[in-house]
Amino acid sequence: MMENKYKIIISYIQDLSVEIPSAEALVTIRNTIPEYKMKVDIETKPSKRKMIEVITKLTYTNSNKKKDRGFFQIKYATVIDILDLKIEKKDLEKIILCDLQTEIYPELEQKFLTILKNSGLPDLKFGKKIDFEELYKARLN
Repeated sequence: MMENKYKIIISYIQDLSVEIPSAEALVTIRNTIPEYKMKVDIETKPSKRKMIEVITKLTYTNSNKKKDRGFFQIKYATVIDILDLKIEKKDLEKIILCDLQTEIYPELEQKFLTILKNSGLPDLKFGKKIDFEELYKARLN
């Protein structure tokens, strides 16, 4: 059994953007929601001691519509403590890009979905789940 190499200290919504330009735009957004795609970006900021702040940014946009489109983005910060002081760079990368994301994503997605539903998209469901293991492996090749 692999022991935990990190521990989550704190996680929170760092920044949130919900942009619906008008009532007409909301109707358009509702009608074109299948065209919206989720994009994930992950940034890190070294913190004090052996802690790392990981920012997971989800952006939900429609690249097809020029006007009357919504912009939805959440930045979710997670501060982790690296328990293994002799950790190798590639292991650290896997923790940040894969293990941690797999752990926090269900809750992050739920929070984002709740916010968007409360913003006027009550029937919204996100498409397929993001497979961070797959993304990580693809990045290595």
